[in-house]
Amino acid sequence: MKTCALVGASDFNADQFKIMDDAGVFDYVMAVDGGFAHLESIGRKPNMAIGDFDSLGYVPRGLHVVRHSAHKDESDMELALMRAKSQRFDTIYIFGGLGRRLDHTLANLQLFAKFAERDISISAIGDDSLVTFLAGPDVLEAPARESGTVSVFAMNDKCCGVFERGLEWELDDYTLDNRTSLGLSNEFKGEAIMIGVEQGTLAVFLPL
Repeated sequence: MKTCALVGASDFNADQFKIMDDAGVFDYVMAVDGGFAHLESIGRKPNMAIGDFDSLGYVPRGLHVVRHSAHKDESDMELALMRAKSQRFDTIYIFGGLGRRLDHTLANLQLFAKFAERDISISAIGDDSLVTFLAGPDVLEAPARESGTVSVFAMNDKCCGVFERGLEWELDDYTLDNRTSLGLSNEFKGEAIMIGVEQGTLAVFLPL
């Protein structure tokens, strides 16, 4: 398993990044445009920086830099995900990919689902939660917690064979679409949980 961390310019959970970095979770760290400033602020140097650097305002020096024109079809985050895939990383953690501009967050969630459908394990870390993606057929298991909110949303028009077990409200062989709030705010109840989908892609929001 090869693991890459992407650090974007949105809200940055520095504490969680440092915990995982110190534990040796990441084989490679990629700063995505303004994410370079986040890493610099905590004294961490990425392996490379990528983007058009309009958010950062300058091009970093002293490391591998891949600079793109600001006149492009892909966002810097999409270019970073493409780069990580080309380097054969099969697990990607994204920091600084959620929050601030809502349009950027929505674009990123769509991108994360797209790359999860390409057999990459994708998890985006927020301030107090993470979102991970299940591209069916796939199952997620998480240990018991006494409390905490879990939300599950369809990233396609239709997700078939959805189940949620061990939570306050359970689902079994359900067809979930992307025009409902049904998956919002389920609750841990002191049991290990299991969430799965047979066909389609789910975004699963979990507490950190």
